[in-house]
Amino acid sequence: MKNFSLLRLLLATLLCSSLLLAGCTNSQQTDGLSENGEGQTSDSSQENDNVVIEFSQVTLESPFYVSLVDAAKAEAEKQGVELIAIDAQNDIEKQNRDVQDLITKGIDVLVINPTHPTAVAPVLQAAKQANIPVITVDRPTEEEVTAFIGRDNKEMGRIAGKKAVELLGGEGKAKGKIIELQGDAGGKVMKDRHDGFHEIVEKEAGIEIIEGPYCDYVRSKAVKAFQDLLQAHPDVNLVYAHNDDMALGALQVLEQSNMLDKIKIVGIDGLTEAVKAIVDGKHHTTVLNDPAKLGQLVVETSIKVAEGEEVKEYIDGGTGLIDASNAKDYFDEKTVFASMK
Repeated sequence: MKNFSLLRLLLATLLCSSLLLAGCTNSQQTDGLSENGEGQTSDSSQENDNVVIEFSQVTLESPFYVSLVDAAKAEAEKQGVELIAIDAQNDIEKQNRDVQDLITKGIDVLVINPTHPTAVAPVLQAAKQANIPVITVDRPTEEEVTAFIGRDNKEMGRIAGKKAVELLGGEGKAKGKIIELQGDAGGKVMKDRHDGFHEIVEKEAGIEIIEGPYCDYVRSKAVKAFQDLLQAHPDVNLVYAHNDDMALGALQVLEQSNMLDKIKIVGIDGLTEAVKAIVDGKHHTTVLNDPAKLGQLVVETSIKVAEGEEVKEYIDGGTGLIDASNAKDYFDEKTVFASMK
C-alpha cells in the first residue's frame, strides 16, 4: 500500500507539472502574437484613436485663424484623432483659464497660438508639470516648447518691403509716403512684420513711413483707422498692412474715396479675396501665408509627438510673393487663402 501511495503521489506531481508548462507555453504564444502578430496590427491601426489634442486659437475674428483651425479639424478627422479647438477671443486671461481647465481634464498634446508671447507662461509651466508636450503655431512664445510651427515673419516683412520699394520707384530711387496698418500690440508676428519691412524700406531716403494704430488684424478696425489716417495724410502713396484683411479694409476706404488708382496696397497672408483684387488690378501684392498648411502640420506634428517621435524645434510652413505676374496662378475661388505650390 505504501508503494501504491507513493506511485499515486508521483503521477499527480507529473500531471500538475504538465498543466503548468502548458499554461506558460500558451501565455508565451499569446504574448508573442501581441508583439509580433495579428494583435499588434489591430492595435497599431487604432493607435491614433485615443490621441486628444487641445488647440487654443488666439481669435476666430480673423479669417486666417478660422482657416487654420478648420484645416486642423479636417486633418484630425482624416487621421482619426480628437481635436478640441477653443477661441481665446484675444483675451490672455481667458486663454490661460481655458487651457488650464483642459490640462486638468487630461489631454495628450497642447497646441497654442498665444495671445501674448510671455503672458502664457503659467499654462506652459502647468503643461510641463503634467508632462504634456506643447506645440506653438503661427506665433512663438518666449518659453521653450516642443516645437514651433510657423513662418519667418520678419522675412515676410522684408519681402513686402522689397515690393513696396519697387512700387515706389525702385532701390535707390524710391520716393513716397507709406501708411502702415499694424497687427496686435506686443505681438511677435506684428513686431517681426514691422521690423522686416522697416529694415528694407528705411534704407530709402525718399520714403517716409507713418505708423498707424494697432488694428488686431481685423478689417473693421482697419477701415476706421485708415479713414482717419487718410484724412490726415491725403498725400499717401502706399499702404502696407500686416495682413490682407486690414489691406482690404484700406482698399474699401480708397474705393469709397475714389483714390484707389492713386495708392498702392501691399498686404500679407494670400487671402483669396486679396488675390482676386490683384487679378482685377485693385490690389498690388500679398505675401503667401497659407493657413491650411499650418493646420495640417499642427495635427501631423501633434501625432508624432504623442507617439514619442522626435520632431524639429522649428517647422517652417514656407512663403512666397503674389503679385500681378502670378496672381492668376494662385487664385482659386474654392479656397479662402491661396495654397502653397
